[in-house]
Amino acid sequence: MNIQKMMKQAQQMQQKIADMQTELESREVEGTAGGGMVTVTLTGKGHMVKLAIDDSLVDKEEKDVMEDLIVAAHNDAKNKVEDMFNEEMGKVAGDMNLPAGMKLPF
Repeated sequence: MNIQKMMKQAQQMQQKIADMQTELESREVEGTAGGGMVTVTLTGKGHMVKLAIDDSLVDKEEKDVMEDLIVAAHNDAKNKVEDMFNEEMGKVAGDMNLPAGMKLPF
């Protein structure tokens, strides 16, 4: 493979990554905890855009439980975002016809 072809492929990959990042920013993922009592919504880049807490949890005596459920819901959504990112990156790498075993720097 010549260097010009490799540079062109690198530029194409950079553009595909930029396009994918734009696409992921427009997508949303929900994470839940406590049987749906807490729901967190994140963008594909991991920005929290919504938090919904069931009215039955809004009790001062339940503050610690509510905080734990919020953390668990956020982590659930964040894991889904990471899975989505890895899936999209796999598509980009597959489109580039990279040699088997070649690792990408992300």
